[in-house]
Amino acid sequence: MERSWRRAKVRPGGVEGGTAVQAWWKVVGACLATARAVTRGRVLRGLGRSGLVLACLAVGAWGALALWFQFPGGTVARGVVILLWCIAGVWALRACFACRRRWRSLAVFAAALALLLGWWATIQPRQDRQWADDVAQPLHARIEGGRLLLDNVRDFHWRGEDDYDVHWERREYDLAQVRSVDLILSYWMGPAIAHTLVSFGFADGRQVVFSLEIRKERGESFSALGGFFRRFEAVLVAADERDIVQVRTSVRGEDVYLYRLHGLDQDGMRALLRDYVAQAQALERAPAFYNTLTSNCTTVVYELMRRIVPTLPLDYRLLLSGYLAEYANDVGGLVPGVPFATLRERGRITQRAREAGDVADFSRRIRQGVPGIAEEHVP
Repeated sequence: MERSWRRAKVRPGGVEGGTAVQAWWKVVGACLATARAVTRGRVLRGLGRSGLVLACLAVGAWGALALWFQFPGGTVARGVVILLWCIAGVWALRACFACRRRWRSLAVFAAALALLLGWWATIQPRQDRQWADDVAQPLHARIEGGRLLLDNVRDFHWRGEDDYDVHWERREYDLAQVRSVDLILSYWMGPAIAHTLVSFGFADGRQVVFSLEIRKERGESFSALGGFFRRFEAVLVAADERDIVQVRTSVRGEDVYLYRLHGLDQDGMRALLRDYVAQAQALERAPAFYNTLTSNCTTVVYELMRRIVPTLPLDYRLLLSGYLAEYANDVGGLVPGVPFATLRERGRITQRAREAGDVADFSRRIRQGVPGIAEEHVP
């Protein structure tokens, strides 16, 4: 009996042995739970700190650029203000890694941000600047009955960037005679970036081109980065096709492609024209800023087209406008049955536009060989 009792006492599965093992596992489990909790807390604190650091860096960079592009005064004044802003930002970053008085330092940076945003809200678009000649006249557009009336249609004759004949016209078009819509892409900065223009053709052979552009002041040049920071107002230009294509091919040295849009009936074309008229009238009533990302030559075209075809999908090529024609082809907007490589090759009008010069039938000549355009219109 005694020997059996002793074996039971020390046996692992026995009464006391089992209790000891269970207690040991409870201790191990508690240690593991504590370690997991500590690790989870450290991870969460690390993620929170990283998020705070990234937020401070993003806000600091945005504020510095906003001050650089918009703060009034000379370079020295801007430099001083940006330096003060950066000191507040660095102090906030330092506070992200401190254990004491962290929120006090961040509160100072938040107060500086509130002041910056208050100043930013005071920056409003204007219509009374000293504009460059090619965007000096705002477009006045209206529809009366079945007539499209456009005042200040640009029809310059270009010999060089600073050598041109200024000419603004009043034109009328019969909406019942609209026959075509063409997409024109002008490449000025690599294969991914192009300026987007839309050209409407009428039965009498005339073309009118609409283009949303920055409204440059005299002596001012475009900055894609500045376009994020309310640097430029927007203007809708209506122009003779010879003017607006030739200045890009023959003066600025850009590479230009033309594509016939497919799938729009006459009602759709007229609706798109009406939307351009509404856009011109909106800018005439209240000026707006050009934005490199959200309100540019391509995104405006997309929004106008989407009113007619609501199912148009969003796509990265709406931002990388150099690929817009490929996007249009993928959604069935270009001539069907023709490979895109062929559309692009035969739609390159750069050389034809340069050779055509100021001829009266400029629009006919640049369309020679472009797929989807009836041969009888382009002998």
